[in-house]
Amino acid sequence: MKAVVQRVTRASVTAPVVGGEQISAIGRGLCVLLGISMEDSQKELEHMVRKILNLRVFEDESGKHWSKSVMDKEYEVLCVSQFTLQCVLKGNKPDFHLAMPTEQAESFYNSFLDQLRKSYRPELIRDGKFGAYMQVHIQNDGPVTIELESPAPGAASSDPKQ
Repeated sequence: MKAVVQRVTRASVTAPVVGGEQISAIGRGLCVLLGISMEDSQKELEHMVRKILNLRVFEDESGKHWSKSVMDKEYEVLCVSQFTLQCVLKGNKPDFHLAMPTEQAESFYNSFLDQLRKSYRPELIRDGKFGAYMQVHIQNDGPVTIELESPAPGAASSDPKQ
């Protein structure tokens, strides 16, 4: 599983096919683009939820950088499923064979959202529309963009903080 996490002052997703109708929006918080692979399991899902919610990308009350998480600050999270994060280039052509097939990915993504909501405050978790063509509007704050990748299934982590 791969995630691109951006600290934002605001973010939203709209559906241009329906006249630019806004699907979802947040104020300060994190915008998470999530790519699910065929290999992902509940273990990777739980790892990614934990990492996203505890990622310290916000400053504290005294202005100290990199000291508070989205949960500490009680900010919002906007999640957007993005299979293209599982891209492998074949020459110059993107290939998505590592992405979980749509039928499985939708229920897996919904489980991911459920886990986020159970682990945090459900009213602060927003999402796009799975499988829809959307426009993602991100006002990146900093800019701060962090790439996360769950450990490969069965791999022992060399990082004790994982």
